[in-house]
Amino acid sequence: MKRHHIVLILILLVFVLAACAPGANPGVGVAPPDGDVAGFWEGLWQGFISPVTFIISLFSDNVNLYEVHNSGNWYDFGFVLGAGILFGGGFGGARRYR
Repeated sequence: MKRHHIVLILILLVFVLAACAPGANPGVGVAPPDGDVAGFWEGLWQGFISPVTFIISLFSDNVNLYEVHNSGNWYDFGFVLGAGILFGGGFGGARRYR
């Protein structure tokens, strides 16, 4: 591979990673009209169902992958924990293969 190809791939990788950087969520802690914000347990559940929700969200404007009206860090922790449990977490790499 030529040097300019490697440089181009690195620049492209930087752009892709920068596009994935999280931004501020102005809806955190702000109650929706019904006054109910999502907490840890809803984050855990939504982490479990995230693959299905993602596919549905591609075809519907009424379904979002992430709940904007949430309690903040506890919701985030539940969401990541639920998604991590669903996808095997870190325990898959610790298995012994024969």
